[in-house]
Amino acid sequence: MNATTPRPTFRKPAALGAIAIGAGALLAVGAPLAASAHVSVTPTSTAAGSYTVLSFAVGHGCDGSPTTSLSFEIPEEINAVTPTVNPNWTIDKQMAPLAKPITDSHGEQLAERVGTVVYTAKTPLADGYRDTVSFQVQLPADAEGKTLVFPVTQTCEVGQTDWTDVAKDGQTEDDLESPAPVVVVTAAEAGDDHGGAAMDDDGDGDHTEAAAASDAGTTDVLGRVLGIAGLVVGAAGIVIAASARRAASDAKRQA
Repeated sequence: MNATTPRPTFRKPAALGAIAIGAGALLAVGAPLAASAHVSVTPTSTAAGSYTVLSFAVGHGCDGSPTTSLSFEIPEEINAVTPTVNPNWTIDKQMAPLAKPITDSHGEQLAERVGTVVYTAKTPLADGYRDTVSFQVQLPADAEGKTLVFPVTQTCEVGQTDWTDVAKDGQTEDDLESPAPVVVVTAAEAGDDHGGAAMDDDGDGDHTEAAAASDAGTTDVLGRVLGIAGLVVGAAGIVIAASARRAASDAKRQA
């Protein structure tokens, strides 16, 4: 090769390889973290007047510390709560007095309601491991368009996180540091006595709860798909970088 012939440069392929590797790493690591950024809720129904199973997912501790309990405040519009048994947690329903007695759907007089549901971990849930707890409620029949807020106190071996922030006008959940789980009530469904999800014959709502568990898993599936995509991009980056290095080596030998 004579002195006037410019020596080929291979900086661009190498740089592209580095960028691809970096992008793959960000996708593989960032996607699962985004999927478990806060305590989320998945309802089986949002229709006014319907019975719904609310599944709450948690996949992180308090700054890395294992979770020991989850305390859910129940909106005052909801009078009755039926927690779902979870073998990993003990459950405590704490009652709150009603301003004035009411008559429930079974014709019984109620002077108090479930104000808080506390799930206490039998073994602390380690940071980075996901679990779901759930309970059944009946959404108010006259709450179409209303946002029901379920503030959560997450207590850990060290510290706690209060998931209580609610978006104000112009804000989205992404603007909040510690967003509270919320359910937006939609219009009642025609042809259903309860305005939404039907109960099983034995009234335990197992089928609707299974649907909630399936929906709650969607976030995890998305995280895994993005993670796999990140690995593929990263692998492509490694191939590009290796090819660039081989081409550079061959060019040096020819020179």
